[in-house]
Amino acid sequence: MLLAGCATRPAAPVSVKLLAINDFHGNLLPPAGGIRIQDPADRSRTVSVPAGGAEHLATAVQQLKAKNPHHVFVAAGDLIGATPLLSALFRDEPTIESLSLMGLEASAVGNHEFDKGAAELLRLQRGGCAADGCQGPQPFAGARFQYLAASTVDAKTGQTLLPAYHVKRFQGIPVAFIGLTLKDTPTIVVPAGVEGLVFRDEAETVNELVPQLRRQGIEAIVLLIHEGGVPSGDYNECPGISGPIVDIVGKLDRAVDVVISGHTHRAYNCRIDGRLVTSGDRYGTVVTEIDLVLDPGTGDVISARADNQIVRTASFAKDPRQTALIDAYERLARPLAQRVVGRLGSALPRETNAAGESALGQVIADAQLAATRDAGAQLALMNPGGIRAPLAMPTDGLLRYESLFSVQPFYNNLVTMTLTGAQLLQLLEQQWLNQPTLAGRVMQVSRGFGYTWDAGRPPGQRVLPGSMKLDGQAITPETRVRVTVNSFMASGGDNFTVLRQGTDRRTGLMDIDAFEAYVKGNPGLAPGSLDRIARLN
Repeated sequence: MLLAGCATRPAAPVSVKLLAINDFHGNLLPPAGGIRIQDPADRSRTVSVPAGGAEHLATAVQQLKAKNPHHVFVAAGDLIGATPLLSALFRDEPTIESLSLMGLEASAVGNHEFDKGAAELLRLQRGGCAADGCQGPQPFAGARFQYLAASTVDAKTGQTLLPAYHVKRFQGIPVAFIGLTLKDTPTIVVPAGVEGLVFRDEAETVNELVPQLRRQGIEAIVLLIHEGGVPSGDYNECPGISGPIVDIVGKLDRAVDVVISGHTHRAYNCRIDGRLVTSGDRYGTVVTEIDLVLDPGTGDVISARADNQIVRTASFAKDPRQTALIDAYERLARPLAQRVVGRLGSALPRETNAAGESALGQVIADAQLAATRDAGAQLALMNPGGIRAPLAMPTDGLLRYESLFSVQPFYNNLVTMTLTGAQLLQLLEQQWLNQPTLAGRVMQVSRGFGYTWDAGRPPGQRVLPGSMKLDGQAITPETRVRVTVNSFMASGGDNFTVLRQGTDRRTGLMDIDAFEAYVKGNPGLAPGSLDRIARLN
């Protein structure tokens, strides 16, 4: 097989252009705020550049493809899930159709591809109506690109849920694209979504595939991985890269030539362990342009270089096919999306203070407490990762449903449970244990509850003894407290595993419905004092 492949190969090196995105999250329209980059005139400051949106991204991809007849468009996961209303209303079918129109060929699955479960992911791949029927402007045909899930294994069959890799030939030279998501996916999605699935170690999975690919005569290997890092530099740089991707790349077989990553919503262009490692921000604001040169004799990669291209809305015209697709869905979505739900008094930012509190987080926690009082709720906690956008002040002051949904797009049930004071303390300590960054995940808390934490103390011992108080009364280890969280957290999501121990559970309405009810009942909402959580050091 190898000799036959060599016979058809060219005499000169072959140049190939890879185009990559990650963490699109259904942003068919340009996201608010675009992308923040260092100010070219003053690198101590940052500026926002309007960027992204399917219409502009499609044009950027087509223009970059035109540079080289040998090209491929790929992605590193989280194309769907946590999406704006325009996509979420239709089970993310618009996003799948949009990316298919762009010519996407293959994508790793990300953790958000499992938000609605494996069966729903397979439906999006293969096509067909959802259980409650077809709701789009045309029958859903499924993705015209291939999702890849090399490390996601069906526990019963031992087979991967989706293909492990995709192979494309350029002038007879095969290039393999292995796709997978982070091994910690079960800890950051609702458990029901991954029930019966095993998520294997990233590097081990890839390394076991290398001999299989080489037996097919494949030497050029690109990894599409939904896991990433955090750089300290700008969108096309790589100073001080840290995070899981560094360790993973260091463990990969040397046969892996290029790593296209995601998950952290950061853009970088790196060399790690001698290999090119890239990421393209989020929401379609960046497309990574990678130029490979393939050796015609060995079929391996001779060189690889990358350039993160900002998809500036001012530079790339709208693709008419994308515009037509978006218009068709917007006509169907408009009645619900534009529905007025209340009046806002001032913008509610999601930026946090030093203690970890945000004005928007407080309002969401208060809304969830109010919505579950009939279940005995005494306090509510909200994971910061579930707050996906700030709540901007509308020009007319009227808050519409689409704005609320952009803040809370997961559509999780609220769950009220009983915890002891000791369990609640342990839960608060988990904000800095087994979390992806040193800053941890500080939960937003509802009115009447508060505590003090010390950043100078080691993780696991940061909450000051006796500082937890509810309505002015100290919470002792024996105190029983009714706590409301969303269903993602209730099942141990974001490594808040103590919540699995909660007893006397009552499932309530959806989080977005609670948010809407609170806005309606509290006209003129504005930021309050960020004084529920106190921080020392």
